Amino acid sequence: MKKFIETIKNIFSVEDLRKRILYTLMLAAVYRFGSFVVLPGIDPNALAQLDKQTSTGLMSLLNMFSGGAFSNASIFALGIMPYISASIVIQLLAFVVPQFQKMQREGESGRRKMNQYTRWLTIIILLFQAPSYLINLRLQASGALNPELDWNLFIISSSVILAAGSMFILWLGERITDKGIGNGVSIIIMLGIIARLPQAFGQEFVARLNNLNGGGMFMFILELVILVLVICASILLVQGTRKVPVQYAKRMYAGQQVGGSRQYIPLKVFAANVMPIIFAQAIMFIPVTLLQMFSGGENPSAALIALSDHTGLWYNLLFATLIIVFTYLYTAITMNPVQMAEDMKRNNGFIPGVRPGHDTAEYLDQIMSRLTFPGSIFLALIACMPAFAGFFNVSQEFAQFFGGTSLLILVGVVLDTLQQIESHLLMRHYDGLLSSGRIHGRNGVA
Repeated sequence: MKKFIETIKNIFSVEDLRKRILYTLMLAAVYRFGSFVVLPGIDPNALAQLDKQTSTGLMSLLNMFSGGAFSNASIFALGIMPYISASIVIQLLAFVVPQFQKMQREGESGRRKMNQYTRWLTIIILLFQAPSYLINLRLQASGALNPELDWNLFIISSSVILAAGSMFILWLGERITDKGIGNGVSIIIMLGIIARLPQAFGQEFVARLNNLNGGGMFMFILELVILVLVICASILLVQGTRKVPVQYAKRMYAGQQVGGSRQYIPLKVFAANVMPIIFAQAIMFIPVTLLQMFSGGENPSAALIALSDHTGLWYNLLFATLIIVFTYLYTAITMNPVQMAEDMKRNNGFIPGVRPGHDTAEYLDQIMSRLTFPGSIFLALIACMPAFAGFFNVSQEFAQFFGGTSLLILVGVVLDTLQQIESHLLMRHYDGLLSSGRIHGRNGVA
């Protein structure tokens, strides 16, 4: 405890770090305040039906990522997910389109161009999602709309407001990254998830408390123990993005001999971090958008209903498959074996027993495939944990914290932010946050 208090004092004694933390907290408060600002012409007291719709199914996930703004008919209702979807498309294009591949290799200037393309694509996605959200709002909570409103004027003006709200959230995230602490977009997502945690915890506790004769409190304690174990597994998963300390080639270890000393290629078990889960989750939101746009919940097809039930077999089967596919795809994007082999050859490095050039690239590709397979399976298993929790009558909102996107994002963002704080402390010769050594975080989530 004494060590913790001393570390807090050290954090606030560093002026630059103190300003960054306070700046981040201020922008986080602005984001949370905007989540409760209702669209003009909407009666917030008549949104019970929309709140009921977002309490179950895939809608509950969408509502969680927006921090409740979706069910509040807020100006931030669409959240940051349109930007995540645009990022997915741009990163996939960078894998298959030569022009985007060239921009990736241009360094900072190429990154700025790709970010600009991502923003424009985000606006295009918002132009489709905003009217879809408003149509669903009219069908689910028609009583919340002011009867004197002109619908055509309302849908145009509110679409502009929703699009501007999402772009403002993106701006907040970029300001946090530049002048705050941590990855801004990741922190925005984390804030939305944390905002739903107290309510989910309270609902689960009350539900178990009302079932004392059926062993309610024992089940609640068991849930907490399992939750702690899953959190520990998630921490191991996130920290598993470090290079694999295994010996020699056949054990998935690649050393390059340079100047008589052995150096190491950072091959990773979870090279893609949690990005495959975020990508797959964004794809799984498509059925919800289609339900809003075409049916509004009235006589939707059985396939769309099945793909909107995040506790169902078909949803989780497709979800796990997408995670595995995106894990391989994202690993191939971030760790190009051909580029690694070229860099190694350029630096006069080699893998003992493997010829430089093409043979080295094939060898690295084979090793990465062997590493990625168990990592992708474990990632898919963690992502589908909420569905398993639902089999034991755990409430849907609380079950989301037993794994899936929410828990991995929370763990990853917290570790990454703590790592940045520790870096600031170590630069000024203060002790880190952990007495046992430095925190092993990972690059930003989104």
